Amino acid sequence: MPRRRLARGEKRIAQLLDAAAEEFAAVGYASATTNSIAARAGASPGTLYQFFPNKEAMARALTERYRSRLRAVFAFVRDPALDRMPVGELVERVVDPVLALSRASPAFGSLFAGTAPPTGVTAVAATLDAGAGRVMEAVIGAAAPHLTAANRRRCAKVVVHIVKAMLSALEGATAGEQARLAAEFKTVLNGYLSGLAAVSDTRA
Repeated sequence: MPRRRLARGEKRIAQLLDAAAEEFAAVGYASATTNSIAARAGASPGTLYQFFPNKEAMARALTERYRSRLRAVFAFVRDPALDRMPVGELVERVVDPVLALSRASPAFGSLFAGTAPPTGVTAVAATLDAGAGRVMEAVIGAAAPHLTAANRRRCAKVVVHIVKAMLSALEGATAGEQARLAAEFKTVLNGYLSGLAAVSDTRA
């Protein structure tokens, strides 16, 4: 395939996925249709079907996009100096990129933080959860290295749920309210991680 044609195809896919993200955020995944997504993208339904067979495929592609972006912003967990980072810095490095992705990607909150992932997206959403869990395990291991591996995993689940709750709370909030809520969530995470660092590992 000629390079120019391939580039046009990639651009159209990106436009369709952007439109899908906006539509999922505007009307909800259940109410969105391929026709409404195509209209939002300024494309015909036939053009959409050249790239995606249904909206489930679009949701899967969006979830993969978000997973790739999260993997990039959380690359800091591989930093050899991770275990020397103060808890406050660890919290900033967890919360701020998630907030930025949520603001830039309208459907991120619903696909990642939704209580019930859309049908056909469950498996991909589970990999997003698993990836977030591994990041949080690394962060908790840096903040509280004395915890056993099992307890790091358990505590990581708690942090992932806190982050999801944050995303749900931010949905529809004004920019000012989002900033205030984010500050409160950082306080919660600071307290939780500092508490883990301060106590001995007595959990069963």
